[in-house]
This record gives sequence, C-alpha cells and structure tokens, in this order.
Amino acid sequence: MQKKNHKLNFIFITLLIFSNFFYAQNKNITLKGSVIDEAGDPLPFVAVSVINKSVGTATTEDGDFLFVISKKELKDSISISSLGFDPLIIKVEDFLNLKDKKLTLVAVATTLDEIVLLKTEEYVFNAIKNLEKNTISTPYQMDILFRRATTEGGVSKFLVENFLKVRDKGPSNRPNIFQVAESRKSADYRIFKRKIWRHDFWGVYNLNPFRPHSSQHKVNLKKFIWKRVGDSSYEGEDVIIVEGKKDWRKIKLFIGIDTYKVYRIERGKTLYIYKSFDEKRLVLSYYKNEWKLQAEHIPNRYKNTDVANTTYKTEGFVYKIESNKKRIDVNPFGEETDMGLIKLPYNAKFWNNLRLPPDTKFYKTIKKGLESNFGVPLETQFELVNK
Repeated sequence: MQKKNHKLNFIFITLLIFSNFFYAQNKNITLKGSVIDEAGDPLPFVAVSVINKSVGTATTEDGDFLFVISKKELKDSISISSLGFDPLIIKVEDFLNLKDKKLTLVAVATTLDEIVLLKTEEYVFNAIKNLEKNTISTPYQMDILFRRATTEGGVSKFLVENFLKVRDKGPSNRPNIFQVAESRKSADYRIFKRKIWRHDFWGVYNLNPFRPHSSQHKVNLKKFIWKRVGDSSYEGEDVIIVEGKKDWRKIKLFIGIDTYKVYRIERGKTLYIYKSFDEKRLVLSYYKNEWKLQAEHIPNRYKNTDVANTTYKTEGFVYKIESNKKRIDVNPFGEETDMGLIKLPYNAKFWNNLRLPPDTKFYKTIKKGLESNFGVPLETQFELVNK
C-alpha cells in the first residue's frame, strides 16, 4: 500500500511539474509602450505588430499602445510603421528590457517633385485595379473590439462595447459575416433611447469607398475630381496624398506610388488605418467614425431638448487576424440588431482578462462624462447593468 502511495505521489508531482512547465511556456506577455517623434510628441495611429505574425495593434491619439503576445513570440521582432516616418524594428526581448518604453520614429523628408508622376487620378484608378492583390482577398477572421458612444447636448450618455469575430475577404469583396461574441454596456442616461435598425459595424463596410456594396454611402471613385495635396512615405515606399471631390463629398487617400497600396482613408469624420499583414498585403488596423442624429429621426417632443444635438461615435481596434481557413470560427449573431440591445450573458471574466487598448481621447471623454452623471465609476456601471 505504501509503495502504491509513493507511486501515486510520483505521478502527481510529475504531472504538476509538467503542467507548470506548460503554463510557463504559454503564459501571455503584455507589450505596453508609446511611440513618439524626434521632438517627443506622440504619434497617433501607428501600426505596431509582431513581424510575420497576426498579432498587433495601432497607437491611440496619445501614441500609446498595448497588446499581448505568448512566450513563443519572445524571439520575434516588433515592427513599428507610420506614414511619414522611417519604420523601426526592435526585438521583443530588447523592448521588454527597455527602462523607458518610448519608441522614437525618425521623420522622412519626402518630396516627389523630382519623380515623374502619373496623373493624379491614375493613382486612384490603379489603387482600385490592384486592390485585390494588395489586401487579403481570401477568407480570414478579424477579432475586433468595437465601441459606440452616444452624447446628447455634448454630454456623455451611453457606451456599449462589443467584441466581434468577423469573417471577411477584404475591401475588394462585398461584406461578409460577423458575430458579436461578447458585449457590455454602461448605464443608459439618454433622454431619447433611439433604436438603430442594425449593428453599427456595418459602417465599416459601407463607408469604405473601395468596397462594393449597395448602401446609400456607395460612391464611384472614378467620377471624383482628384488633386495631389501632399507627400509622405510608408515602410520605405513614397506615398502620394490625393483628395477627391464630388458634390459635397470629399475623400482623402494615401497611396503608395510603386505598389498603389492604400494605407489610409479619410472620408469626412471616418478614418481607416491599414497596416502590413505580410510583405505584399495590407489589412485593417484601426477604424473610427462620427455622425449626428438627423432631425427627421427626432420625435417632435424632443426637438427643443439636448436630443437635437445627439452625436454617435464609433471606433474599432483589430486585435488579431487569422488567415488559416481551418481556424476560422465565426457564427453570425447580432448583425441586424442595435449593438446596444444585444442579448448575451455578461462574461465578466472575459472583460477582466481582455487586454484593452490604452484609453483614447474618445474613450477618456466618454468615461469621464458617464462617471460624472451620478458619480458611479464606469466599471461599477458595467457590473450593475450587465447580467
């Protein structure tokens, strides 16, 4: 009997050692820092990612970034890329050893005056022509933290966050499917609780001027009048900045002059930031949008209240890209539902373990406003409101 107990103890200890070793090998590591220019000013919307891996993020307006890697990526390197600056590459281990985790990018003096350029509109036409080649055009999965905030009369009234799994084929293809995997929201202080007829993530599809779709936001870029408004660079490629106008519409594109890759899209208050997925293709990194509630959607009884000045703001951070078809796991849910009305069990453990990006100016303002309404911390609101 004693020998049997010794044997069981040995097995238990062996399993314990093995499990601890396995845990140590797979424990996640948080990479947190900021990106600045040579003057020490923060650089917003910089792509920060592990080279040749689908892990990374974009910096906030304050130049801060945060994302998680596994120990398997310790021997890899981080790529930091932004329009107008030389790219920077640093080993993960070297970054972790930095005392001050501020990464400095050096500006590139770009002038295309001595280069024989095409007609401005030709860059747009070639960007359209090469869109499928320059972006991921086969099925892949994006994991995205997507937020929507509502203000009335300039006062924060409501915040909702969804964690989305998106099955996509890039901007050269029609919209695909997505799943609201997790959801949480703040207390709802709105005077007018307007129900939006579908999920706000559809805006990511419909406001992209390159993507084929049938919404009211569809545009024909070939019918815009284009002019060159600036020069830049991205990862060693010269970039031409062009602005197109048609009626009241205005769109600005940042296009590589050699590859015709589109690195950035500005459409009114809508912004798309793209980063390199591999040596040849780009993928979405960050998105934001802002719009006002139109007067025809406001009931008469609210016309002379703060409801008349209702503003919606959305932003999305891409956490991860999965291009292996066998690992894509997206089950459509919540696509045709107001994201503030998604019915999912509240998964506090998920949100507590999710490495949220550093607070953007957008998020800081909303959070401060929501907490000042009745003096209730936002985290407490999440706990009380979500069941």
